[in-house]
Amino acid sequence: MSEVKGYKVFNPDWTCRGFQYEVGKIFEEDVKPSCCDRGFHFCKKAADCFSYYSFNSKNKVAEVIALGEVDTDGKKSCTNKIQIVREIPWQELLTIVNIGKDCTGFCNTGDWNTGNRNTGDCNTGDCNTGNRNTGDWNTGNRNTGNRNTGDCNTGNWNTGNWNTGNRNTGNRNTGDWNKSSFNTGCFNTEEQKIMLFNKPSDMTYNDWLRSDARYLLNQIPKDVVEWVYEEDMTDEEKVANPTYETTGGYLKVLDESECGQLWWGSLSDSQKNYIRSIPNFDAEIFEQCTGIKVDE
Repeated sequence: MSEVKGYKVFNPDWTCRGFQYEVGKIFEEDVKPSCCDRGFHFCKKAADCFSYYSFNSKNKVAEVIALGEVDTDGKKSCTNKIQIVREIPWQELLTIVNIGKDCTGFCNTGDWNTGNRNTGDCNTGDCNTGNRNTGDWNTGNRNTGNRNTGDCNTGNWNTGNWNTGNRNTGNRNTGDWNKSSFNTGCFNTEEQKIMLFNKPSDMTYNDWLRSDARYLLNQIPKDVVEWVYEEDMTDEEKVANPTYETTGGYLKVLDESECGQLWWGSLSDSQKNYIRSIPNFDAEIFEQCTGIKVDE
């Protein structure tokens, strides 16, 4: 009778189904082995063990040899005589159950996966062929939803990208079953018009993305600093920056509205008209949203 090598998972105290095992010993029962009925159970592949035990580093895992009769049913086998050869350290186990490198899950052919059965890389979900997914069964990338062929979806079954809804073939939808893009509803084949300054407009979001006004607004600087000389400082600034007496001033970090106002002052008249020509333009609302006071 030929020996069959395999793997077995145990509870942290080296018990399994109430039976106490010990590394280095041989255990034998006078029975005819039958899977899920009688005998000492094991798996020929280490990864298959975790179809029956949780993938938990607290559990013990051992290399075993079946020395008696063997009955096999799918992924599991059992025998009436088994030797517990050695304990497999968890880090070694990770290399056995994964083809990919640096994985903490199992059955991964990709690399750096904490999930299971991934052929892509850097997945925390399971069964992904794409990369960097926290959801499951994605062929796309960076999905937190499931079964997406598109990328960056938080919904499910999307072939488009950046959707938070389900079954969208368009992009950037928050609803479901949309064939067009930038929808917040469901079952849309045409891209919706967007609200501008609290009123309906004839502009789609795609129109807005390609507009000169949006391009200019994206040029508003952030984290702008300027040197304020002592003679230009207010009393409040002097109290807040007492080192001005030594340095002759202080470095001021402009807030968002100050940066915006500085940007507005740098625009030409024609560039300012691009902003004012946004449909439904309202100077008061514009200031509320951006902090920029528009000179009329």
